[in-house]
Amino acid sequence: MLGGTGFVGGAVVTEAVRRGWHVTVFNRGRHGSTPAGVPRLRGDRLAPGGLAALAGGTWDLAVDTWDGAPRAVRDAARALAGSVRHYAYVSSCSVYAAPVPSAVGEDAPVVVGGAGAGDGDYPANKAGGETAALEVFGDRALLARAGLILGPGEDIGRLPWWLQRIARGGPVLAPGPAELPIQYVDVRDLAGWLLDRGADGRGGAYNLVGRAGAATMGKLLDACVAATGSAAELRWTDPARLLAAGVEPWNDLPIWIPTGHEYRWMQEVDVSRAYAAGLACRPLAETVGDTWRWLRRVGTVPPRAGRPARVAVGLAAEREAALIG
Repeated sequence: MLGGTGFVGGAVVTEAVRRGWHVTVFNRGRHGSTPAGVPRLRGDRLAPGGLAALAGGTWDLAVDTWDGAPRAVRDAARALAGSVRHYAYVSSCSVYAAPVPSAVGEDAPVVVGGAGAGDGDYPANKAGGETAALEVFGDRALLARAGLILGPGEDIGRLPWWLQRIARGGPVLAPGPAELPIQYVDVRDLAGWLLDRGADGRGGAYNLVGRAGAATMGKLLDACVAATGSAAELRWTDPARLLAAGVEPWNDLPIWIPTGHEYRWMQEVDVSRAYAAGLACRPLAETVGDTWRWLRRVGTVPPRAGRPARVAVGLAAEREAALIG
């Protein structure tokens, strides 16, 4: 596991250990911890000679979640080319080139991302990481184009923001309509699928997210109310009024992307290929409830491993109160 202490990487390590696999993590050793008994190789994949600790090992599968400069994926893949059978790269649906159609599939055009490029924007970084993995491993490279990832350990804070806000109670600004479909994947289901298909030697690109419409904003927020035991009152508000008031979808009110928004396609992705390859997703209530129990235990959303959060999520309490008023 390249990394292994962040949100997705940590879930992959935890699941692999649960299965009884022999796991090794490679990272700088500056963030987080690993389960007892898991060897930790230290190195900095951006520094000259920083991959030296990988020399001499052999593994069936490497999993890489890198979202920075694509050259780091290329260099790691090259370093592992003779010692790893299969390379799984956690990419993103953000790689699709605009304008992105609804129900976008894996064969749609992607943005330009060079395998040897330096740090750029997120879509180019992920596209370049894909190019790098394919350049070295070819059909032995598995590209998991993840959508919205939720679950225990989330280090962005989207679902945690809703849980903490609803736990405070009172009137809650709820972005309508309640029946608006949302699309996400629990990090544990993502991790399990990655390991299953990596063990199978599966290659190619897959949109890795749950079925569109399996959940809605209403079901999500109701699950948050149930999990927290809150007496919060959900004030469902017409999306046109929210947009007119300057509320920013996805960031001000996390997860919400209204119909007609330029990024609405992110919650209408075609996932038939992943489901045909064994993807199975747990119930929404389980994801929400487990995330709340984890959040209460740790107290706050952890910092992101390696890279800071790009944008703070969630409305400030004063602004939300003013909008409700």
